[in-house]
Amino acid sequence: MRQWLTRHAQNCVASVGRLVAHPGGTLLTVAVIGVSLALPAGLNILVRNGEALAGGWESVRDFSVYLQPGAELANAQALVNELENVVDIQSVELVTADAALKELRDSGGFAGVLDGLEKNPLPHTLVVRPKAEVPAANLERLAAELGKRDIVDQVRLDTDWVARLNALLDLTRRGIWLAAGLLVGAVVVIVGNTIRLDIENQRAEIEVAKLLGATDAFVRRPFLYAGFWYGLVGGLFALAVVAGGLALLGGPVARLSMLYGGSFRLVGLDGTSSLAVVGGGLLAGLAGAWVAVARHLAAIQPKV
Repeated sequence: MRQWLTRHAQNCVASVGRLVAHPGGTLLTVAVIGVSLALPAGLNILVRNGEALAGGWESVRDFSVYLQPGAELANAQALVNELENVVDIQSVELVTADAALKELRDSGGFAGVLDGLEKNPLPHTLVVRPKAEVPAANLERLAAELGKRDIVDQVRLDTDWVARLNALLDLTRRGIWLAAGLLVGAVVVIVGNTIRLDIENQRAEIEVAKLLGATDAFVRRPFLYAGFWYGLVGGLFALAVVAGGLALLGGPVARLSMLYGGSFRLVGLDGTSSLAVVGGGLLAGLAGAWVAVARHLAAIQPKV
């Protein structure tokens, strides 16, 4: 086992030495891999920032439940507790009649009119946020059931918005996965072609090694480590490209947001997405190396 680990460590370090010995070709391959991986990562960032800029698409799915005027606050709170236990519901917010009146008064222009009222005409309101995966049909059924309650005056649910939002989110997710799959496939082809050229350049050495009794696994190992390093460094290069793009765009976006009275800041990749980029590059590099070695190494046989 110690000898096996030693050989792997030697091949791992030796593969780095071979890549460093040809900096031009190595940098070009790593750059192409990095750009290929940076494109789906950038698309993911674009979607996340679009959601943040829009104030969160989740709020579009919210629907309001208006209670009967004069309904007791305790009954409203009991309905909130009941809805929070429904499987399709993510959260329920209770907006009391007094809070709604205060918000309307603070909005300006209505203070004089509201002061002339003898009692608060606004009802208690429940803002219900369903879970993201809940289909529109379930929301319509839930809204119909709530509308039959004696305490409920009306339910405002825009199912068309929900259907459009679900379709848009599904299209966006599928687009990201499709782009990621195609570009990772491109990385596999790039690494495979690079490893194929390395195999051809070392054809004489491979023949001599096989003539001396080297197994296919022994000959294959350095090329797999080369693919590993291509994928790993390419993934890190992709993160650097994304970080550089965010740094270049962060200042102008912040200034533009300030001109419109906002404080929007670009959202970058989180830890999970960063690991996915690096891990995807690493796996694609190994896959490309394995495909190239499996196709071309068996064809090289020593000539006795």
